[in-house]
Amino acid sequence: MERKDFETWLDNISVTFLSLTDLQKNETLDHLISLSGAVQLRHLSNNLETLLKRDFLKLLPLELSFYLLKWLDPQTLLTCCLVSKQWNKVISACTEVWQTACKNLGWQIDDSVQDALHWKKVYLKAILRMKQLEDHEAFETSSLIGHSARVYALYYKDGLLCTGSDDLSAKLWDVSTGQCVYGIQTHTCAAVKFDEQKLVTGSFDNTVACWEWSSGARTQHFRGHTGAVFSVDYNDELDILVSGSADFTVKVWALSAGTCLNTLTGHTEWVTKVVLQKCKVKSLLHSPGDYILLSADKYEIKIWPIGREINCKCLKTLSVSEDRSICLQPRLHFDGKYIVCSSALGLYQWDFASYDILRVIKTPEIANLALLGFGDVFALLFDNRYLYIMDLRTESLISRWPLPEYRKSKRGSSFLAGEVSWLNGLDGHNDTGLVFATSMPDHSIHLVLWKEHG
Repeated sequence: MERKDFETWLDNISVTFLSLTDLQKNETLDHLISLSGAVQLRHLSNNLETLLKRDFLKLLPLELSFYLLKWLDPQTLLTCCLVSKQWNKVISACTEVWQTACKNLGWQIDDSVQDALHWKKVYLKAILRMKQLEDHEAFETSSLIGHSARVYALYYKDGLLCTGSDDLSAKLWDVSTGQCVYGIQTHTCAAVKFDEQKLVTGSFDNTVACWEWSSGARTQHFRGHTGAVFSVDYNDELDILVSGSADFTVKVWALSAGTCLNTLTGHTEWVTKVVLQKCKVKSLLHSPGDYILLSADKYEIKIWPIGREINCKCLKTLSVSEDRSICLQPRLHFDGKYIVCSSALGLYQWDFASYDILRVIKTPEIANLALLGFGDVFALLFDNRYLYIMDLRTESLISRWPLPEYRKSKRGSSFLAGEVSWLNGLDGHNDTGLVFATSMPDHSIHLVLWKEHG
């Protein structure tokens, strides 16, 4: 057939084909396919692939593409990034998808950062760190050597670790370098707390002392307890120091003058922990900004007001069993909103506004886990063999790290958590430095540290 005649025939066929119903069109195509040879079928196959396979990410408006991407899991999205440069560009630019993926991993999100590529990079960093945790490869260990007798007291702050020993000395260590920054002669230390200028120590000699780092001089001596002082805390703004003792009392002192302002009674066991903290919630008994004192013994946690009046009375007593059949572990978390303590029954979390128990977290697979740190997302726990990380959203243990045969302490003074901001959510920057420290039978300090990102 001549070209002109063919074009005329094709036009006539096209007009007729367009006038058919869908069913008739399908039957016509079926008939034509049945009459076609290999060359025609190959031609048809090649053209259909182009017509049917549409790149929807390229064709759709960006907002619709982002909406569809939200339904895919992060691992699938990473695979889709390999399809083409265009897909990688669109998927990487979907900020909300990667922010959500990071949140689901327990990472903190700064909404002010709008750089789209930033959040995909953060997610890739997050997934690597979480895999390291799951594979027990996120930490490394180190030791501090310098004391010649039992190390009984530890306190950590801003990259510095203070250790108090039976060798009548206290040392301040730079955790990152392992170097001793200060070393001063003291009494036997059962508890320590420090800042840039001073060190406060509670002792087995029944006294509390304040020392100057630069000179090593004792600047204040607090006498009055009739038993060993197991815990101390202080606040320069209030000019107050508090101490808990084996004589079952808590004493409130004027920090600068060294005089005893009040003796708080009511405990029937050794007071192993005292905490001074600002209240962050309102209730009938306190307001945000009020200073609160918590004291704990083997069975009870007592709450005292501090600041409005020195001669204060106990606001509330918390316990996990009325008959004292269950002991509290000698660790206490109080951030102004919640009180958390561990026991043989599990982790107890109280709401500070109402004093009600919010939840009890039980770990039936592992008994008697002790509390080291508690945040919005993670908790740091340990037993005689391992250090554990718990995801508080699922109440499941997501990682563990083996511990050596460390020195056991019924009062909980010979082990502590290091940096704790990551417990409120990792952010790619706060998973550095000290995780855990404990004293060892050979008088050294065993450190567990975050390993640098791979």
